[in-house]
Amino acid sequence: MRIAHFSDLHLLSFDGVGVGRFLNKRLTGFMMLRFHRKSVHKPHAVRAVADQVKAAGVDHVCITGDLTNLALEPEFELVRRFLEDDLGLRPDQVSVIPGNHDVYTSGSARKRRFEQYFGPYIASDLPQFGVEHFGAKYPYVKLRGHVAIIGMSTAVPRMPMVAAGRFGSAQIDQLEHILEHAEVKARTKVILQHHPAHNLKNRVVAYMEGLHDSRHMVRTLQKLEHGMILHGHSHIRVRRTITTKMGTIDVVGATSASLLSSNRHRHAGFNLYEFDDATGRLANMEAHVLGDDGKFRRESVPHDQGTLRETHAS
Repeated sequence: MRIAHFSDLHLLSFDGVGVGRFLNKRLTGFMMLRFHRKSVHKPHAVRAVADQVKAAGVDHVCITGDLTNLALEPEFELVRRFLEDDLGLRPDQVSVIPGNHDVYTSGSARKRRFEQYFGPYIASDLPQFGVEHFGAKYPYVKLRGHVAIIGMSTAVPRMPMVAAGRFGSAQIDQLEHILEHAEVKARTKVILQHHPAHNLKNRVVAYMEGLHDSRHMVRTLQKLEHGMILHGHSHIRVRRTITTKMGTIDVVGATSASLLSSNRHRHAGFNLYEFDDATGRLANMEAHVLGDDGKFRRESVPHDQGTLRETHAS
């Protein structure tokens, strides 16, 4: 079982969008795009990632949020064309979750744009579970071989300059029930969430950009012997661990698939995870990093030696 993981496409489109649509939080977002983000996030990198993922012959693709920039309809249409044409995989072969940019304004969340455009990609094999979150049900579950992919949402609309996330207690309670389901218990759990499970020690930054109920989430996972959490948001590829009562969980971040950076740990690419066909456990993990020549090189995913324990999460 081979799973490709990339994140934070940040695909941008203003086609047919009137000025009035920017008289809200999008104004500050547009200014950031104009003077910073547009210069480093490039759509050709996302297309290159899609080509390499297809060449790798993966079984499943996980995309952990921030598919759009400002949650505008033309952006969602652009992403859907990317999934259908560039990536070219069936919806049951791809799992997506929203990031904070995909519910950038209260209006985009209220109008259920993410679910409207990506409904087939978030369809659950266990539809009896989940709570409504801006029109879709999370967590959703996809049972694939020896792996149970669990898609969760940390995306909530925030005031300008705030990018923090939250599951909400109802969603975490549903996760607890899902983890007890026989079909899930028999498989390696791969949990998708946009925001990292860890928070920075700086409380102000954690409040502005972190995951507000990470502590509740980590407590829910204490019975797991092994598994993975895949995330994006921080635009860096990194591997950390959560120590549980039964073992450890790998927490792996993917950088932005569109980001061009002088820091190779932030530069565009994707992660590839291979699971043993006999045991279902993680057998190999590597990063595929886009080079200046348009070719991908293989690297190890950098391992942060610090471990996250339940008492340290905020």
